[in-house]
Parts: sequence; structure tokens; C-alpha cells
Amino acid sequence: MSIEKININQKLSLFTEHWSPKVVGELNGQEVKLAKFKGEFIWHKHENEDEMFYVLKGTFDMEFRDKTITLHENEFLIVPRGVEHRPVAKEEVCVMLFEPATTLNTGNVRNEMTKERLERV
Repeated sequence: MSIEKININQKLSLFTEHWSPKVVGELNGQEVKLAKFKGEFIWHKHENEDEMFYVLKGTFDMEFRDKTITLHENEFLIVPRGVEHRPVAKEEVCVMLFEPATTLNTGNVRNEMTKERLERV
């Protein structure tokens, strides 16, 4: 096992695509992921997993069926399992995600945005 520090900016510089999380670490069955968002994602939910979204750069809205929460740099939000949500970013935003390794990015929906296997950077 190798113990190394992770430079978030360096890892973010390795990819440009939106809505395609990259794994940068693991702990206790959870994955730490980096993602870039721009535009609208799909409405979805995760039946068995909570998700944490931590904003590194930029701003985005997390839409719920009954409200919208705007997240800014250095803010995070935990979406409880079973809650339908949709991230929307008017401009590019960089986010750190913390969730179980089994979490599918599109939750209960499978479509062209679904990422079955995540790249490690």
C-alpha cells in the first residue's frame, strides 16, 4: 500500500469532460471522486447511497422536486439516499464527490450519461 498526498488542482487538470467523475482515492468502501459539471444533468436518485457534493471551484444548483439549493466554493451538500435530485451548472464547476464505490452516477436511471466504470486519475 502506497501512502501519497493528492493535489486536487493537478488531478483536475487531467480531464476536461463534464459529468464524468474520476476516482482519486478510496477509504472504507467509499470513493473520493472529482468531477466537472456544466449544463443540466438528469433527474435521478440513489436508493441505497447518500452522496456528498463539495464545491471546489464555481457554483451550481442542486435541484430537488420541492426546492433548489445553490452551492458555492467551499460549501458542501449531502443528498440522502432515495431523494430525487438534479445538478445544474450554468458555468463549469469543479466538485469533489464522496460516496460508496457501488454508486452509479445516474442512480436509478441508465442512459447515455451513465458511467459504468470510472477512470482513476
